Amino acid sequence: MRSRFDEQLDLLNKKMIEMGAMCEKLIAKASHALLNSDTDLAGQVVADGRGIDQSEREIEALCVKLLLQQQPVARDLRQISAALKMVTDIERIGDQAEDIAEIIPFISNHPMHNSDLIRSMAQATIQMVNQSIDAFVKKDVVLAREVIAQDDIVDEFFQNMKESLIDTIAKNPQQGEVALDLLMVSKYLERIGDHAVNIAQWVIYSVTGDMEGQS
Repeated sequence: MRSRFDEQLDLLNKKMIEMGAMCEKLIAKASHALLNSDTDLAGQVVADGRGIDQSEREIEALCVKLLLQQQPVARDLRQISAALKMVTDIERIGDQAEDIAEIIPFISNHPMHNSDLIRSMAQATIQMVNQSIDAFVKKDVVLAREVIAQDDIVDEFFQNMKESLIDTIAKNPQQGEVALDLLMVSKYLERIGDHAVNIAQWVIYSVTGDMEGQS
């Protein structure tokens, strides 16, 4: 019975890794589409997001099955409960990548004066997502804490982006609508960073049993 349970735990781990990889690709595609005004690629992001939703449902069903199948020991319970929490954050990262993609057609024909700043913010956010998933795969508490520390960097990028866009609107009021769209994009990136922090915090919990706060 325990061997079967361990096989199911291994399957859960594999499905989490697969979903995390899908999410990494999605946010990378959305960022590339944004920076290159690629509306076709943006459309792919929205379509690909359905795969993440399906993975979330499968993982949730597997977690429930594991909880009902056998009384888990403390370590098992931490792993399953952390997976349930992490899968929600991964799915929300996918949602926000889709939200970014949906904005792209509205700004694709306008010059992006803040492209260097938003590129840097996107790169920092993608790194946080990649490292949070990597920390889960490796059960690496040190790497998870590095992800948490990087949140301040993304928050600073968001503040700089907001100030830059306010300056853009002040100097070129006709660009106000595009600037607001870019502000929404930067807010989605900032929220993706928050979800990466949540994933990292649940990695720490699954390994140590300690919670270090939730954003």
